[in-house]
Amino acid sequence: MNLDELLALNTLRLSKALLGWTLRLDSDEGRYEGIIVETEAYLQGDPACHAYKTKTNRNAAMFGKPGTIYVYQIYGMHYCFNISGNDEEIGEAVLIRALEPTEGIELMKMRRQTDSIKNLCSGPAKLVQAFGIRMDMNFWNVKTNALSLIPPHHSIDENDIFTTTRIGITQGADLPYRFYIKGNKFISKK
Repeated sequence: MNLDELLALNTLRLSKALLGWTLRLDSDEGRYEGIIVETEAYLQGDPACHAYKTKTNRNAAMFGKPGTIYVYQIYGMHYCFNISGNDEEIGEAVLIRALEPTEGIELMKMRRQTDSIKNLCSGPAKLVQAFGIRMDMNFWNVKTNALSLIPPHHSIDENDIFTTTRIGITQGADLPYRFYIKGNKFISKK
């Protein structure tokens, strides 16, 4: 599957299909890469979705073309990032929850102030910090900017994907919209 085919999927399918793809950021400091090992889908009719009620200045990137980056702050101190899915003007996105670091590990260790590779990108705020993803990357697109997606060497088989409920939310907490690669030690939590 190429990037155009990937981004043409509906958001729920996109959330699963992103597993195994590599997230790459080429920055002035160097290249950061990690394999996507955990995601969560947020659909427009979902009460946990930032676009549940209406389009706002904060969530406008979710309504962009498929592949648009949505960066936002949580708890007044951490940042997370999503990749928009579905058609333009439908506010949906996939939260990238965890990566298996593969390149730029020493830079990530400095950013995260840890020597534990397992602790670099095992959560959405951790991976944003490790990669140096910033608010000004909001509205970037993985097809045209330095934050991009690289296809996997081999697709992740459906049997290798664990489906469960999302983490850290109260509304829509019962929806099975969280996906991760079974047995991967870099996921945020089981």
